[in-house]
Amino acid sequence: MAKATVRLYDEDRQLLERLAPKFGGREETLREALRRLAADQDRREALSAFLAEWARECGPPDEEAVAAMAERYGL
Repeated sequence: MAKATVRLYDEDRQLLERLAPKFGGREETLREALRRLAADQDRREALSAFLAEWARECGPPDEEAVAAMAERYGL
């Protein structure tokens, strides 16, 4: 397992301390944050690919369609 040193601002340290009990400690909280950040990035990339394919097949979506999708999927 790799080891990393992270310097945190006071506000970030306070967030980490607040969340640590919920996720099993500071290290587990940071691991969970990385996993969630990666999953969020994967979702954004998948949406971008979907919209690009849609635009190729059907033309670009109109703003109303994008707003409806954003609301429906909580984006």
